[in-house]
Amino acid sequence: MTDGAHLYIVRRADGSYYTGPARSGLEQRIAQHNSGAFDGYTAKRRPVVLVFSQWFDHIADAIAAERQVKGWSRAKKEALIRGDFDELHVLARRRS
Repeated sequence: MTDGAHLYIVRRADGSYYTGPARSGLEQRIAQHNSGAFDGYTAKRRPVVLVFSQWFDHIADAIAAERQVKGWSRAKKEALIRGDFDELHVLARRRS
């Protein structure tokens, strides 16, 4: 049994992003969002589409990454989604 988890980003129907950790199967978690199983902002903006995921061996690391990414600008999140790490570094330097 692993204590790992995915960090994931979904794009909601209104074009906004939601970032979260998924301990159970990632496909199951996305299906839960799309079924409206969780009340709140995402439930009112369905469907959601998975646009990014990364596996972490420890749930604590996935949660730390989630907190970090949630604080990022839209441009920085989109650079991560595209895998554009050069742009990610440029955007990080702009904030400091």
